[in-house]
Amino acid sequence: MSDLSALRHNTEVIADILIIDDHPTLRRGLIQLLELEDDLKVVGEASGGRQGVELAASLDPDLILVDLNMPEMDGFETIAALRDAGVSSRIIVFSVSEDREDVVKALKTGADGYLLKDMEPEQLVENIRSAANGKMAISHKLTEALAMALQQRDSGSDRPAYDSLTKREKQVLKLIAGGLSNKMIARKLDITEGTVKVHVKRLLHKLHMRSRVEAAVWLTEQKGN
Repeated sequence: MSDLSALRHNTEVIADILIIDDHPTLRRGLIQLLELEDDLKVVGEASGGRQGVELAASLDPDLILVDLNMPEMDGFETIAALRDAGVSSRIIVFSVSEDREDVVKALKTGADGYLLKDMEPEQLVENIRSAANGKMAISHKLTEALAMALQQRDSGSDRPAYDSLTKREKQVLKLIAGGLSNKMIARKLDITEGTVKVHVKRLLHKLHMRSRVEAAVWLTEQKGN
């Protein structure tokens, strides 16, 4: 066993993952791939958006992988429904589409990252792990689209000022911007992970935001003003 494998073997699970994709073969392949990683655990799979939203509400996963092209309820509608339902899990689009408009729309709808299905397995796993640890996960060829998505955000003039946030909300926001996952924030603040999730939900709602990425960028802009 390599040093890296030994390290992963002794590492606790950092993310419970839910997969929402209408292709059973892809779901099964992805599950088998992630089963090789001791720190990533698939806790549920859904063949469509409605089922995915229901599972997300009951399982409360750390990370959700969502396909865009699904019948009845596409990925954009699914992401919106997840955010409208108060799901604060990190949402990563997992799609074949490299269309810039799809990337921009997904991130503005509430996704925290965007990965392409043609990625090499090792690269995919590392991106999922990075996302689980609170980092931005996006395929390299799509970074320009990410910049566009951030530039096209609304001005946020109707959002409350930073000073209106509570001390705890500021602490959580700062740690989110620092790329910490809910588990890591809980340890840092010596509170339960469930409490962190509640704070994140309230914080995003208060700021009228739909993703942690948007909150992190906003905080950076506030510090720059």
